[in-house]
Amino acid sequence: MSALSLHDLYLARQRIHGLVRSTPLELSPSLSRHLGVPVYLKLEALQTTGSFKLRGASNAIAALGPEHRSRGVVTASTGNHGRAVAHAAAQLGVKATVFLSQLVPANKVQAIRDLGAEVCIVGQSQDDAQQAAQQHADEHGAALIPPFDHPLVIAGQGTLGLEIIEQLPEVEQVLIPLSGGGLFAGVALALKSINPAITTHGISMQRGAAMHASLQAGSPVEVEELPTLADSLGGGIGLGNQYTLSMTQRLLDQLHLLPEASIANGMRHAYQHERLVLEGAGAVGIAALLDGLVAARGPLVVVVSGRNVDSAQHQRVINGGDA
Repeated sequence: MSALSLHDLYLARQRIHGLVRSTPLELSPSLSRHLGVPVYLKLEALQTTGSFKLRGASNAIAALGPEHRSRGVVTASTGNHGRAVAHAAAQLGVKATVFLSQLVPANKVQAIRDLGAEVCIVGQSQDDAQQAAQQHADEHGAALIPPFDHPLVIAGQGTLGLEIIEQLPEVEQVLIPLSGGGLFAGVALALKSINPAITTHGISMQRGAAMHASLQAGSPVEVEELPTLADSLGGGIGLGNQYTLSMTQRLLDQLHLLPEASIANGMRHAYQHERLVLEGAGAVGIAALLDGLVAARGPLVVVVSGRNVDSAQHQRVINGGDA
């Protein structure tokens, strides 16, 4: 497939219509006061499966022909993508198998099982799970639905960017969680295609940020996957990365890496001031604003990407702990 274009994002939106929600964009009075400019939250945490991942998974599965659907789909995930694939597959009548590493929180594992997918726990990293998923696809003829480095997945995530532009045409800056780059690449492609003057910020954690290391190296590199509050941002970008690294290189204006204490602070702020229960990855944009990492120029949009946090972990963070 040639380079993705804005046209691909509009096709994706047609394909996933009725399978995903158009999520609200709401003004945050507390963050607007803190920054001194209007700050809006793109509440993708309110998506059907609790994260943005449903967009890309639905687009990729909906695009499959009848023969591919009959052989099922398989994926590897840090949790949210697996949940999205399981949900989208169930909606479309397709069998799903999801490979997860032992680092994936138990609540996310159970949520995937509850949606009817077959779950396989393998290895100590996202890369281990990815290798196992590829082997399963090779052996069974199932369609591999990658978590991020796939044009249909990227295009699906990009529909979120289309919504931001339509909901707030005057937006000047957008903060986007950055891991494997599927969300960032898709959203930034939508934003920059329509208005190149929009500033894009990628937000990640300091512990094991593979995309950051790969951007610095100029090619995909392996990074040790470490426990982090932003567990959804863990995992490598794949040494054979074909799309998201080059798109991130082209579309990224600023990159910010957060310590664990800042991520915890973002989760606490979301709960106390926004009445939102967020996982660490969903709160990194809020955390970056609280840390003063972004210039006060607005209107500004924070992509709030997911809410699928273990309740015990969330309670510890809210009570003042960092884990």
